[in-house]
Order: sequence, then structure tokens, then C-alpha cells
Amino acid sequence: MAKADFYEMLGVSRTATDAELKASFRKLAMQCHPDRNPGDTAAEIRFKEINEAYQCLSDGQKRAAYDRFGHAAFENGSAGPGGMGDGFASSMSDIFDDLFGDMMGGGRRGRANGRERGNDLRYNLEITLEDAFKGKTATIKVPSLMTCEACTGSGAKPGSKPKACTTCGGAGRVRAQQGFFAIERTCPTCQGRGEMIDNPCDACRGAGRVTRERSLSVNIPPGVEDGTRIRLAGEGESGLRGGPAGDLYIFLSMKAHPFFQRDGADLFCRVPISMVQAALGGEFTVHTVDGSEAKVKVPEGTQSGKQFKLKGKGMPVLRSREFGDLYIQANVETPQNLTKRQRELLSEFETESSNKTHPESSGFFTRMKEFLTGAQ
Repeated sequence: MAKADFYEMLGVSRTATDAELKASFRKLAMQCHPDRNPGDTAAEIRFKEINEAYQCLSDGQKRAAYDRFGHAAFENGSAGPGGMGDGFASSMSDIFDDLFGDMMGGGRRGRANGRERGNDLRYNLEITLEDAFKGKTATIKVPSLMTCEACTGSGAKPGSKPKACTTCGGAGRVRAQQGFFAIERTCPTCQGRGEMIDNPCDACRGAGRVTRERSLSVNIPPGVEDGTRIRLAGEGESGLRGGPAGDLYIFLSMKAHPFFQRDGADLFCRVPISMVQAALGGEFTVHTVDGSEAKVKVPEGTQSGKQFKLKGKGMPVLRSREFGDLYIQANVETPQNLTKRQRELLSEFETESSNKTHPESSGFFTRMKEFLTGAQ
């Protein structure tokens, strides 16, 4: 029975580039891999066939010979793509390291000499609206794992050194031969570190790190909002055995302000004004978030809920020179605890009032009566 064409087997044309060959092989190999098809004999055969095809076509010299002579180029005992020479398992392992690194536990991206990157840390920092307006430098205390000073992070007692793992020889990974290909896994003895510690450090008990509280300065720029994240590179946990440190992420939250509510760069404030001031007009003074004062003119006949806009008196926009606005909402206050004379005056005013003095309420009740009468 004639062997199938290698190009057809991989689903590529004869002019396919190395990248196209590799991409097609990766896709097919992932589909037919024995680990994904346990007990499927057909998938195993298919997997071997596409390996054979890729072994040939990914080698420039073998591909040239195949293009000229076909399968005959590797007959008569020559070291063709299907031959099981001494370098076959090694070459196949290199391919699997490249293509199946994630599925096989990380491939060759293991932790060299046991060095591991430290974990990232999170710190929640609450600030005031004034802090967010002006910006500030805050000092925080962060408990984290730091490199042990006694053993300088090695985990071994001073005067001694870690030894190479006898199982993996210091590689951190072990190879297991399964059929015609090899699979690498994390060394079970040293857990991928590549080292063993016979005399652990007394200070850190062999971990190479100890818990310490550090004081750090954090620069908070003007204009930050609730939920803003600040990253301090390399200020997280120290890495294991000399590995790089992680990062520290600071998440900002805003304390509730007694007078201002914030929406982006704009601020909102409710100001109570007297009924007389609302009716006759006038002005009042408000304090802004930057500490200055601003006067607000109240026109005659101001209704409760009316907003006055103070342009540029809001929050700064992060990393720009722009500012939001401050919106003042008038809240007309109904007088309480009236004296006898005040009650008499208000009664006189009510008696003499007309639709002109209360156009909204008069019009409202008239429209409501007309609507309900018409609906009946």
C-alpha cells in the first residue's frame, strides 16, 4: 500500500513556508495527541504519521530530497524521516517542548535554578476628595515576604550551599520515555527547583524569604478617581532564591464627603436658601474644594432644584490641565417655628396671592382637573 503524500497529510501545499508547516502540524498534533485521545488506536497512528511527515518537511535537506524523489529518497535503510536513529527521540522531544510546552507542564520554561518570581500584592488605600484634588505623597506600610538577609535568599544555612537535586541533576525537570517520544515533567523530588537544601537557614527555615513590614511612599497624582490602580513595579513579594520580585498594586477608594458628590471631574453640592431669598433674589457664598470662595447670584423667583454652574471649579482631569465644573443646586427651605406675626404676614400673602405669584401650582391643579374631567 502506497504511503500518503506528506504535504497532503499535513494539509499544506508544496510551496508552504516553514511557518505554515509548523502551524498546520501544531493544529493536527493537538487534535490527535494520545493524551487527548486515550485508547484511540486510529488517533495514535495518525499522530505518528503526521510526526513523520513534519520530521521530513521541517528539515531543509530532507524536504529537498523528498520533493525530488518522494518516499523513495528514504528507502533502502537510509536515515529517513521514519527511521528510529539515535537522534530521533531527542529531536521529537525538542518539537514537543516547542509545541506542547503548556500541556506538558511548561516545557523548557521551567524555573532555572529554583528562581521564581514573587507574587504580586494588593493594597487598598482610602483617600479624601481633597487628596484627590491636590494630589499627595502617602506613606503606607505593607507586610510582605522579603529576601532573607541571613542566607541572602538561598535558603541554606550561612556557610553552606544548596546542592543539585540528585533526581534531575539540577535541571528541575525529568524526562520519561514513552514509546518513540519523550515527555518532560516537573521533578517530583525538588518540585522543579533543581536544588536540595540539607542545612536549611534558621531564620527562614529554608524558604529564602521572611515576612517583614515595609514603609513605602506612594505618589498620588491630582485627579485620581475611585478605583484608580497604581502599580509599583518590583515592590511585591521577593522572588524565591534570588528570583525577581512581584509588583505592588494600590487600589484607591474615596471617603464620602460631607458636602460634595463627585461624577467624573464634576462636583455637585446642595445649598439650602430661604424662601424669601428664593422669592426676592440675592446671593450667597460657597466654599469650593480648592479652599477658595465663590459667590452665587440667586435670581428672583428661584425654584427649589435649580442648578447654578461654576465653570472650572470641579476636579482636575487626571494627567491634563483641564478641570470639571461645580454644580450648585438650590434647595428652598420652608420656614419653621414661626412667630404669631410671621404667621399673620404669610396668611395675608396667601390671601392676596394669585396665579401670577404661583403659576406652577395653579396651572398644575387646573390641568389635573381638566384631564380627570375629560377622562370621565
